[in-house]
Amino acid sequence: MARQRALLIASALALSVVSHPALAGSRTTAEVLYSENAEERAFQESAGFSDAVILRDGTIYLSGIVVGPDADEAAFNAAYRRISGILIRAGSSWEDVIDVTSYHTDIDKQIGPMSAVQKQYLAPPFPAWTAIQVSRLYLPEGKTEIKIVAKRSPR
Repeated sequence: MARQRALLIASALALSVVSHPALAGSRTTAEVLYSENAEERAFQESAGFSDAVILRDGTIYLSGIVVGPDADEAAFNAAYRRISGILIRAGSSWEDVIDVTSYHTDIDKQIGPMSAVQKQYLAPPFPAWTAIQVSRLYLPEGKTEIKIVAKRSPR
């Protein structure tokens, strides 16, 4: 009886360890993508961030992409094309996007053009989306910043 109980406890512990989210990977064991543009990469390295981090479980975290100084449809299209390029380099696509977070310096003015462009890239069923009004972004010329989380099949 004691041996069966010990085996049951050991099995439960092993199962909890295998399914624990932290074991999906960490930044130090993940694939990290930096900009392919030398000037942008130098900025990333000086500020301390990358284009994306891809965990072993296939979760892809993209750094925010800044839209500005104009927050019109053309500027949002440029940002979404840049996001597309990062998703492709990460072995993913817009179909894998599960979460969008956007930060706006003038949400009333920016949400319409962003939504119009976003629907050109994302088809139903739509991912989760949180839009947040902020007083400013890191880059002074930035008007909107778009952050994406995607999930691809593990490799």
